[in-house]
Amino acid sequence: MEPIGPWLEQQYRRAGSAMLRSISPVGIVKTRPGFAQTIRPKRGSIVASPVLAAYDPDPDYFFHWFRDSAVVLDALRLLYADGSVGAEALEHLADFVRFSLSLQQLDGRTLVSNPGWRAAVAPDFVKFLRSDEDLGKAHGDAIVADTRVNPDASLDISSWGRPQHDGPALRALTLLRWARLESVADAPDSELGTLLRSDLEFLLRHWREPSFDIWEEEKGRHYYTLHVAAAALADGAAWLERVDDRSLARRCSDELQGLRQALDEFWSAEAGCVRSRLGVERAANAAHAASKELDIAVILAAIHAPGEGAHSAHDPHLQATLARLEATFDAAYEINRARPPQRAPAMGRYAGDVYYSGGAYYFSTLGAAEFCFRAAAGAQDAAAWFRRGDAYLETVRAYTPRNGDMSEQFDQRTGVQTSARHLAWSYACFISCIAARRTVIQLAAQV
Repeated sequence: MEPIGPWLEQQYRRAGSAMLRSISPVGIVKTRPGFAQTIRPKRGSIVASPVLAAYDPDPDYFFHWFRDSAVVLDALRLLYADGSVGAEALEHLADFVRFSLSLQQLDGRTLVSNPGWRAAVAPDFVKFLRSDEDLGKAHGDAIVADTRVNPDASLDISSWGRPQHDGPALRALTLLRWARLESVADAPDSELGTLLRSDLEFLLRHWREPSFDIWEEEKGRHYYTLHVAAAALADGAAWLERVDDRSLARRCSDELQGLRQALDEFWSAEAGCVRSRLGVERAANAAHAASKELDIAVILAAIHAPGEGAHSAHDPHLQATLARLEATFDAAYEINRARPPQRAPAMGRYAGDVYYSGGAYYFSTLGAAEFCFRAAAGAQDAAAWFRRGDAYLETVRAYTPRNGDMSEQFDQRTGVQTSARHLAWSYACFISCIAARRTVIQLAAQV
């Protein structure tokens, strides 16, 4: 087999180019006849997939998800930092900030007071609509806590899992990383500063409240959501100190102790893993809830909000969780049977997943790889962790076509790509994974 290095560099360039298609996709018009909608994206919006689909069979991902857009914008930062993308990245950042600020003006009560739009919705689609009660609550903080909006800056009128609190946390983390660059204005009265402060204040008000998980399926207390919230408040406090807003900085710092204590509750010595959720309100049955406690979301938390020590890739509890996930998917997925020794198992979300092929997912397998590279950084057994990360990348290479296209999933039985095509998150995860791998190589060269 050819060395993986050249393929990684080639795929890195392809991933960057493909991901840019999802950022400010103003040349694409999306029609949803059943909902009587024509969506013309605005600059600054980031769609989860630029491919037009309507569950025919591919899903309709032409939405600005708060979570996905933050992950993509962070990957754009990495492309800008290494020179893969030039000044246009700063334009995308500015457009994203303005688009995000404009969303704060959304108010579902205007739809409730003008109900004529419902009459234009096709009868078969009425059952998918949000209720007037739900729309009547959609203003202020409820907009920040929404899951997604249309890329034309209008409300998503379909019923969905709301509220979801990981979006503002991830957006804050991404903006904080951009703000560290000399070329980015991060003054508290700048548009970026205004949006960042808004997201931090939202987290201070709401982090204790239950919300939907990263997969938008169950409401409760979620490790991933609390993890990224803690990281956002910690980094936010440091930024606020730098811009001399010490009052808000203290409020952020004061909340961290409670947040970190809450994270510690998710470890289960009996299960041998960090549980992904507690206090779930919407599980189909007890067995289903238990199966979803072991979830790749825990690993994604450690790469979306990396750190040192507890709750990082260096934490033995998270490392044990990865080992359990690896064993689970190794046994469950047909494509993992008789895999060659240089490949790690293809990874999914959780046992029993039934969405499209139920996995494997590119972002899960790449997330496991990045976790390994982050564990390698500064570790005594760095070489072993690095090889383990490359083994996951070998699996990704095996199921990525020659043209470099990445969908959401590659089928657990056949390896054929399925679900949303050209998923921006898949490309973003590849970019961040390779950036983490390069860091390990650079650290080794300095020794």
